[in-house]
Amino acid sequence: MPLWLELVIRIGGVLAAFLVLPLLVGQAEHKVMAHMQGRLGPMYAGGFHGWAQLIADGVKFVQKEDITPRAADRPVFRLAPAVALLPYLLVLLVIPLGPNDLVGQPLDIGLFFVLAVVGVGVLAVLMSAWASANKYSLLGGLRGAAQLLGYELPLVLAAASVAMAAGTLSLSGIVEAWRPWWLIWQAPAMVVFFLAGLAEIRRPPFDMPVADSELVFGYLTEYTGLRFAFLLLAEYVGIVVIAALTTVLFLGGWQGPFADAQLGWLWTLLKVAAVSFLIIWLRVSYPRLRADQLQRLCWLVLVPTALAQLVLTAAVRVAL
Repeated sequence: MPLWLELVIRIGGVLAAFLVLPLLVGQAEHKVMAHMQGRLGPMYAGGFHGWAQLIADGVKFVQKEDITPRAADRPVFRLAPAVALLPYLLVLLVIPLGPNDLVGQPLDIGLFFVLAVVGVGVLAVLMSAWASANKYSLLGGLRGAAQLLGYELPLVLAAASVAMAAGTLSLSGIVEAWRPWWLIWQAPAMVVFFLAGLAEIRRPPFDMPVADSELVFGYLTEYTGLRFAFLLLAEYVGIVVIAALTTVLFLGGWQGPFADAQLGWLWTLLKVAAVSFLIIWLRVSYPRLRADQLQRLCWLVLVPTALAQLVLTAAVRVAL
């Protein structure tokens, strides 16, 4: 196969995943929340089981007027949604779906690349907050920046633990080195990574930067129409990315109960779907954390746990 054709196929597959998977997660969230909380609205659109709810939401966003505040910094205000989406697209390029280089772009330093790119998300929060010329947006942006900068440390430490265990920064290499007993050995790192990932994408109960009862909608307050839809889409892409990274780093990626490598992609998608369901479940089940609770969880619980796991991993590696 010519190199250019292979490149087109890989990029096309990543773009398809980028456009389709977040929409599926959004549709699943409508249905899961409808069942768990007895919400009737999402079950009616289109007739059978509310299948057209996502289409109705899309039509609604398209019809809404796109308004830019008069005092806003227009170029920065309009660029922020793109900055929120781009890092997740780049991350999807290096997440392996299956064995034999079934990945958009295999990198030997894939984990380092992912952690570096995910950290760019704080720029989108600050850009949208500052450019909106709104005090609620600014407060939400400052809250978001403090949260994202704080939770990056346990996220990196937890990822470093599994990378040390595997002896590589390659995401495919980590999956190949993974063994089922790691579910116990690396369980603390997995919990830390998962919770820190939720905080990085500002999902409940870590949604303090967009607290509607305090900040109207935080740094999203002044956004309307498609730009608001793109910022929401970034949240759902973030769910897919965190679920995929949790799957690849801690749940064995494409490894399943059977040795058939041809079904590796299916095991990956099933695990990503299960972790995404857990993320939605947490939104329904837990109230929002206060600012002090959020920072206390980060610095007094997650960071010490991640450091202890890192020491344990180093000791086991030396012993083996």
